[in-house]
Amino acid sequence: MNTSANIQDMVKTEGRQRLCEERAAELVCAYGGLDGLDLLAPMIEKEFPGRIALSSSFGTEAAVLLDLVAQVDLAVPVIFLDTGKLFEETYNYLALLSDHLGLTDVRTISPDPARLQESDPNGNLWESDPDDCCHIRKVEPLAHALTDFDAWITGRKQYHGDLRLNLEPIEAVDGFVKINPLVNWSHKKIQAVFSERKLPQHPLVARGYPSVGCYHCTREVAEGEDLRAGRWEEEEKTECGIHRASWASGQ
Repeated sequence: MNTSANIQDMVKTEGRQRLCEERAAELVCAYGGLDGLDLLAPMIEKEFPGRIALSSSFGTEAAVLLDLVAQVDLAVPVIFLDTGKLFEETYNYLALLSDHLGLTDVRTISPDPARLQESDPNGNLWESDPDDCCHIRKVEPLAHALTDFDAWITGRKQYHGDLRLNLEPIEAVDGFVKINPLVNWSHKKIQAVFSERKLPQHPLVARGYPSVGCYHCTREVAEGEDLRAGRWEEEEKTECGIHRASWASGQ
């Protein structure tokens, strides 16, 4: 049964989403044909000054988007989700890339210890329920970290396939305007920017990991396989959940 407080929360959430959809529609009219730096600059400097953040896994392609944001404003908050299950190489890359680009506000966010003790005391929830594991270790911490922001920059791209095939550069999701400046970029273009900008690669790329997440849910990818084939092998799961509508509530 819905209590009065629950109903009020629902009304507030629905109201925020409606306003967000209106704002996103206006932005699409003004900037819908732009991408990359051309889209990021007005979002950061004009539309959402001080109210926009970038979430980054510091994965294999992360440097390109981080470099673009750094070219606009080195102080844009960068939210890094430390699940406690990441490769040591990812932590090393975080330090290397942050220093290389001169990022000044990288925020490392971790899961709530009480939630872990309650739902994953042995640290092996990923074996029986990988969706719940991701929700506790990624979705909930990110929801908390984004509380003070109106817009959220992501590095998702259509060529990654599956649920990302129909992505748009500007979206309205769960009360946030989501900016996807690389949505139409190809793998070839991403690699070209790595070369042109002299960006350091994630150490695991050379070992056959074109996409990197938590170590127990990531494997090397063989030649000819899809770039994300090494994520959640033998599971129907293809996304961690942070980009799913109603992600904060687990719906």
